[in-house]
Amino acid sequence: MFPDAFVQDIKKRFGAEADAFLEALNEDPSVSVRLNDKASFGYAERVPWCDTGFYLPERPSFTADPLFHAGAYYVQEAASMFVEQAVKQYVTSSVKMLDLCAAPGGKSTHLSSVLPEGSFLVSNEYVKTRANILSENMTKWGAPHVLVTNNKPADFARFGAFFDAMLVDAPCSGEGMFRKDETAVAEWSPENVRMCVARQREILSDVWPSLKKDGILIYSTCTFNEQENEENVRWISEELGAEILPLHVQPEWNIIQTAEGCHFYPYKTHGEGLFLSVLRKTAEEETLRIKPEKPQKMPKELTVLREWVERPDAFQFAVFGNHAKAVVADYADEISMLERNLRVLQSGITLAEQKGKDFIPDASLALSKSLNRSAFAVCDVDYETAIRFLQRDAIVVDAPRGFVLVTYKDVPLGWVKNLGNRSNNLYPQEWRIRMKMC
Repeated sequence: MFPDAFVQDIKKRFGAEADAFLEALNEDPSVSVRLNDKASFGYAERVPWCDTGFYLPERPSFTADPLFHAGAYYVQEAASMFVEQAVKQYVTSSVKMLDLCAAPGGKSTHLSSVLPEGSFLVSNEYVKTRANILSENMTKWGAPHVLVTNNKPADFARFGAFFDAMLVDAPCSGEGMFRKDETAVAEWSPENVRMCVARQREILSDVWPSLKKDGILIYSTCTFNEQENEENVRWISEELGAEILPLHVQPEWNIIQTAEGCHFYPYKTHGEGLFLSVLRKTAEEETLRIKPEKPQKMPKELTVLREWVERPDAFQFAVFGNHAKAVVADYADEISMLERNLRVLQSGITLAEQKGKDFIPDASLALSKSLNRSAFAVCDVDYETAIRFLQRDAIVVDAPRGFVLVTYKDVPLGWVKNLGNRSNNLYPQEWRIRMKMC
């Protein structure tokens, strides 16, 4: 049962179609995934607005699939994949982009794949526990041009107009998730909607100074009501200073467009509820000037690590504490500035942990799209062995002694150190599968 006030609002807004709308919210939710470009498989039915999105006929046990843990695909609601259209239509050259409310990582992993080449993405989440999940998912996705932060929206304003583009997938009343999330139904009320509107406007006001003039804002929610959607978009345009931009959609997609944006309704489209709008900032902001840092000479012991990544000249290598990492050289100054001023959970590729004179390769490197596989021995394992590896059990590998890249169906899972008659499993303890397998 849905709240009476919600039902009455739907009947008032949708008239003769209200019954079909409400009936759709009682149906089973669809299941869809978006493939990583390090994967080479597909499914029968594609999500029409996303080149790498596919519907599944039923929900499998993703926990029992090694490819899920390898970041070969991301389980994402189909309507949310529409962000691809906003990017392709309005972000046409390399940008610095902020995904402000990014956890658990669906839209950030997607942005990292569809942003123009040479772009840089800051993926942020304010809630610490959710930020850690975001960091794990971004690591598994393997994009090297991403920095993950755990900060408040206002923290970004101190940099002035730093970003060329921004996604604010705002915390909302969650009406579009009603058939997937019983908690969203239980917590819904007109008062909660009003609280969400106030919170959304506070978030937008706080982060707005960090978007450049003529910068692109993608604003989205997973709710249906006009207060959190159309009214907020008009408020952004009138109060913050922005031009609402049209989005081109195919008629067969059954997306409902208003003057302010696009609505996905479950009785019209194959997916959950979503609203998305694109705006171009018209207000002036002071642009931050970043003082270039003097390039540091790479420590001699790191030269061996250059062989571990493809296109090593595209990266800057450094040691932080006892860990070595590589960051995109074109944005090294920006990354350094952000690391000094924000709570950064992850940047670039963590290559290895240094123990004495030895470097122990990190899981981030194994899962990175920039991994140079030819620098390591590789052992492709069967399903049962892959599961044991992901449970962090000991496995036996048919490979030379030393560090070995473990793969499943040719997709990297992580590392073992092969000692001959046994091997040390180097899969991160906090990632291991805890579910008992039959």
